[in-house]
Amino acid sequence: MQAPATCRQYIRSKLIEKAREKLIGTDLMVAEIAYEPGFEHPQSFSKMFRLRTGLSPLEFRGSFE
Repeated sequence: MQAPATCRQYIRSKLIEKAREKLIGTDLMVAEIAYEPGFEHPQSFSKMFRLRTGLSPLEFRGSFE
């Protein structure tokens, strides 16, 4: 049985889910997607995205083209 996610983990998973949707369904730049949920630096967003998905935001977007 898997332990329930912490609040922080849940928020991060939802943030990644929304970012994936925007990367696939819009032409927004990665920086614009990063600023929407409040990241001050797009690099921080990209680092978290890569840690959670194994791909950079641009690599993820490119896999759908």
